[in-house]
Order: sequence, then structure tokens, then C-alpha cells
Amino acid sequence: MDIRISSSQYQYSSYTSNQEKPSTESSSSEKSSSSQALISKLEATDTKVRAHEAAHIAAGGGVVSGGANFSYTKGPDGKMYATAGEVPIDTSEGKTPEETIQKARQIAAAAMAPSDPSPQDYRVAASAAVMEMRGHLEENKKIQETINGQKAYGSVALSQTDPSSAEASS
Repeated sequence: MDIRISSSQYQYSSYTSNQEKPSTESSSSEKSSSSQALISKLEATDTKVRAHEAAHIAAGGGVVSGGANFSYTKGPDGKMYATAGEVPIDTSEGKTPEETIQKARQIAAAAMAPSDPSPQDYRVAASAAVMEMRGHLEENKKIQETINGQKAYGSVALSQTDPSSAEASS
């Protein structure tokens, strides 16, 4: 299974509703000022999104299954700014319970690495916690089967070698 850890969607627009559209009659200095404010917001968002995804990659180690993918918004200056991103993470279980536990911990670390985890990051970390618990359950099941097998072997071995058990059955 391959899921994607993504940052929050950071979207900015020059207006939020039809009633707030900038007037076409505004002066060029007002347009320049509002454009510069939007560019500043887009630059800050771009920096934040790229840092967020870089944190996932840095902490992900072997569970990151590709580079960051970004969604872009074109600013009034014609440049493209990253406003959302995601990093693919391999969430398949390991070959052994121990590998599954280790991998789940790595996934959780990658998901929670950014200083501002998104709701998707929290979902991935929660899924990793469930995966780790399944690994522990499988590990405990193997241990219990080993213990039960040793008890069964021990009682059979004792009944075949213990002279008092042979006399008791006669």
C-alpha cells in the first residue's frame, strides 16, 4: 500500500468572494501594493510547504517511496509558488513482526516530522500506530506459540523419561 503524506492546503487568492473583488478602477499603486502583499504571502507559503515536505523526506528514511510532489499557484508576478505538497510513503507491512514494528515507527516519525503536521499527517501517524500494534500482536502470538510448543514438548519428554510417571500409568 502506498499513501501520501501531504501538507495542509495553503491556498491564497486575491479575493475571497465576488463582493470583495478588486475594483478595476483602482490606482496602479494600489494594485502594486496588493500584488506585492499577495506575492509575499505566496513566497511565505512556498517556503513553508517546501520545508514541511522536506521534513517528511528527512525523517522518512526507507519508507519514503519518492520525492515530494507540489501543487502550484501562479502569482501576479507570473512565477509559480508551491501551495501544497505531498510525499509518498510505503505503508506495507514488513516480512516479520519485528520489521513491521520498526517500519510503523519510521512511518509515524516521518508523518509527525514537520513542526506543523497536517490533518493527513495525523491520520498517517494513527495508521502507523495501528500497524505497530498489529506487529506487536503478531510478535506476541509467535512467542505464545513457542511457549506452548515448549510446554507440550516438555510434558511429552518428561512422560517418556520419568520412571515415576511410567509406574503411575501401570
